[in-house]
Amino acid sequence: MANATFGVDSGSEAEAGTEAVRSELGGGFRMLTSRGLVEWIARDRLSLAVTTYQRGGLFLLGTKPGPALGLWAAAFGRAMGLHATDQTIWLATASALRRFENDLPPGHSEDGFDRVYIPRVGYTTGDLDVHDLGVDADGRPVFVATRFGCLATVSDRFSFEPVWTPPFLSALVPEDRCHLNGLAFEDGRPKHVTMVGTSDVADGWREHRINGGLVMDVTSNEVVCRGLSMPHSPRLHDGKLWLLAAGTGHLGFVDPNTGRFEEVCFLPGFARGLSIRGRFAVLGTSMPRRDPSFEGLPLGENLRTRGASPRCGLHVIDLESGSVVHWLRFEGPIEELYDVAILPGVARPKALSFSRRSTAGSRIRFEVEGQGPRHFVLVG
Repeated sequence: MANATFGVDSGSEAEAGTEAVRSELGGGFRMLTSRGLVEWIARDRLSLAVTTYQRGGLFLLGTKPGPALGLWAAAFGRAMGLHATDQTIWLATASALRRFENDLPPGHSEDGFDRVYIPRVGYTTGDLDVHDLGVDADGRPVFVATRFGCLATVSDRFSFEPVWTPPFLSALVPEDRCHLNGLAFEDGRPKHVTMVGTSDVADGWREHRINGGLVMDVTSNEVVCRGLSMPHSPRLHDGKLWLLAAGTGHLGFVDPNTGRFEEVCFLPGFARGLSIRGRFAVLGTSMPRRDPSFEGLPLGENLRTRGASPRCGLHVIDLESGSVVHWLRFEGPIEELYDVAILPGVARPKALSFSRRSTAGSRIRFEVEGQGPRHFVLVG
């Protein structure tokens, strides 16, 4: 087990718990990791993006020389759904969708960072309670507007443009009737969604938390799996539909022949956020929230029977064996995570926000026809 250092959106790196961290995200915290996590990240040359809506932060985990783990934190209110490639990050926040682009030319680094993500495009959506987020084959962001119970995309004129609505909903109103939350893509198109229940009344999903959750195929409106407890984060990988049964604490997949949810691994916490690369999955767990929505869930009994306490952190799962091969734990005021994304081919990233310490406004990049891109960092 090892401690880790991390940076904040101020252009410097700091030990967890410094005043800079308290100012940026509202309190210091500590990270504990399994011994092999840093080596695994470095060997596979990847980084991880993680959101915490509770503390309003986008975390980027990468490796420094050594190798050692570094974490860059950028403040964004109610950071939720993520979609990421090695060059681009889409992020859902409290009332906007933001697209970040890597500001560094190919093959360049800056102060040891091989990616510097700058917020280039923003869409003001209003408070839609956006959960999962993806990008379709046409480059269009598609997201779960949970408050309205629909899939949606961005609009140049309006808050959002509806894309799909569950067939049982009788009206498109801001009542969070079924708690639609998760979205999986297939061949660049929305394919499966998760929801907590099929309620058609305001906030009615809470009555279905124990076993009323389901997975629906948005191309046919057919239910492909029922009887789930607060399902989240559906992902299609190598032809198999994976998801998290957050209410029980399990990672598993849907058997296409029986429609049953096959449990593969138990995680000590409320599981949300799932990204898969090869045979490994990275997922997040949170501390159960102290409100009635989390009372009486099977997760509580599952933790008691295993003599375990809930944890907030990340887990790397070998999908072939179902074992936890690496982990990272947050200790301190950070208790809830939402999404996780793998950044392939990225060693050490950082992202700039709109905080008073951000240097985003001093970075200028443009392209002159016939001369290629130009890049300046203004001083003073």
